[in-house]
Amino acid sequence: MKSKPIRSTSRRAKVVLSTALVVCAVATATPTAATAVTAGPTTARDGLSAGADAGAGVGADAGVDLGAGVERISVATDEGYGAASITPDGRSVVFTSLKNGPPQGGNEVYVRDRRTGLTRTVPLIESWTPAISGDGRQVAATAPAQGMTAQRMQQHSLDLGTLPVSCHRCNEPSLSSDGRYLAYGGLAQPGQRRQVVVADREGGSVSVSLANNSAPARPSLSGDGRYLAYQNLEKADVYLWDRTTGTTSAPVDGPSRSASLVQLSDDGRKVVYLSGSDTYVHDVGSGTAQLVPNVTGVAIDPTGRYLLYTPNGTGGPSLVLRDLRTGTDETVSDQPATAETDSVSADGRDVVFQSAADGIVPGDTNGTSDVFVRRFF
Repeated sequence: MKSKPIRSTSRRAKVVLSTALVVCAVATATPTAATAVTAGPTTARDGLSAGADAGAGVGADAGVDLGAGVERISVATDEGYGAASITPDGRSVVFTSLKNGPPQGGNEVYVRDRRTGLTRTVPLIESWTPAISGDGRQVAATAPAQGMTAQRMQQHSLDLGTLPVSCHRCNEPSLSSDGRYLAYGGLAQPGQRRQVVVADREGGSVSVSLANNSAPARPSLSGDGRYLAYQNLEKADVYLWDRTTGTTSAPVDGPSRSASLVQLSDDGRKVVYLSGSDTYVHDVGSGTAQLVPNVTGVAIDPTGRYLLYTPNGTGGPSLVLRDLRTGTDETVSDQPATAETDSVSADGRDVVFQSAADGIVPGDTNGTSDVFVRRFF
C-alpha cells in the first residue's frame, strides 16, 4: 500500500510545530518542565512539603497558553527519565527516573501536573512502566520486593497515600479512570500459571485464568473498568473480557493470525494489536479490524481515533500520530524517541515520549534521556 503523507501542521490551529517556541527553565529540587515562559519561584502547594513535592514554573493552563509545540517535562543534570504516560485530558504525566532509588533497586516515580506546574515525587519505586488513572489522582507501579527476586504491586493515591494491594509476584499495572479498578498480571504462588487480576479498591478481585487462556498477560483496562484486553502468551492471541458479564470474546485477531496486544482504548471500543510487521485496530462493535501496514503500533488515544506508531525500517520520523478516520499523519518526533501505552491524550492533542536527543528543545544539555510532551493544538 502507498504510505500516507506525513504532515507537520496542527489539525485545528494550523500552527507550524516548532521547537523554537520552547525555552528551558531549570529547577534544583525535583524535575520541572521547560516551557515557553520564565519559571516562577519554587513553592510548596496543596499542603505538601517543598522538599518532597516542589513545583516550579508556569503550567500548561496557569494563565498562559503554550499553544502547539514541545514541552520538556523533566529537567535535571544528574539523571535520565523515561517510561511516561499521560492522562486523557493531558494535564498529568507520570514518569520514572532512570537512576536506581532504594537499595533493592527500581526507579523513582514522579507525577507532573502541567496545569499547576507542580511535580510530585510519588513514594513508589518502579521496575515497569507506571500507570496513572484517568483523573490523575492514582498511580500504580511495580517494584522489586525487598530481599526477593519477585516483584510487588503498589498503588498510591495523591489524596489518600499508599493503598493496599494484595500481590507480591506481579507486574504490568493498568488503572481505570477513577483508580477504583487495578489490573495486573503475575503469579499467585510460585509454580502456578500466570493470571490477570482485576482488583476493586472497594473490595474483592476477579482473576482471568481459564483453561483456554492459560497464560494471560499485558492487561489493558477501559476507563470505566468494565472491559479488559489481554494477551494469551501461550497461544499468541488477544482477548477482550467483560467484567460485568464475565464473558470472554473469541480471539480478536481471528483463528489464523498470531497477535501481540498493544492497548485497549479508554472507551473500550478499539483494541490495538501487532501481527507480523503490521498493526491492526480492532473495532469491538463491528468486529472488523483496520490495517495499518508496516508500522509498529505504540498507543491509541482514549477515543480510539488516533494511533501512535513507529514506522518500520530506517529513515524518517521515529514517532508518528495517525488519524485513523482521515488517514493523515503528523510527526511527533523526527529524532530518536520512544513512547509507551497511554501516551496519547484525548483527540490526539498531546503525546508524551522520551528521548536522549539534545535537539528537541533548546538548552537540553544534560546528555541523558528526558520526557517531552508534544502538543498539536
